[in-house]
Amino acid sequence: MVTILTESGGEILSDVEPSAAALWLPVREAEAVTGWAARAEGFCRGEVCVPVPAGREQEFVRGAHVNVDALWRHLGHPMARSDRGDVWVLGRSAGERAAALRSLEAPDFVLPDIAGRMHSLSEHRGRKILLVTWASW
Repeated sequence: MVTILTESGGEILSDVEPSAAALWLPVREAEAVTGWAARAEGFCRGEVCVPVPAGREQEFVRGAHVNVDALWRHLGHPMARSDRGDVWVLGRSAGERAAALRSLEAPDFVLPDIAGRMHSLSEHRGRKILLVTWASW
């Protein structure tokens, strides 16, 4: 079982064996987790495609599996993993984070209220809100 955390949430993949060496995922799961699809021209997200370096195709795709670790490094995105390789965190590049900050628009998230009802930030777009947070540490 492997847990993958991204900006949009987390995925627990029970059919993937942990490995500290690399994160090899089935093609469909790799695309679902990253948003990047393996195609003949490289890895694509929408109309944007990033070619795989010539002669290094086996580092990225083997049969029906994609090395998400290699893809993420190739894209210049930050990544971290646990020592056993059972938890992986896939971050966004500094350029993407900087662009998001320049937009002054907070990323959407969902949190429960005291009664347990879920609320998303996007429900309140266009209105002023006060968000109060607290942590015990």
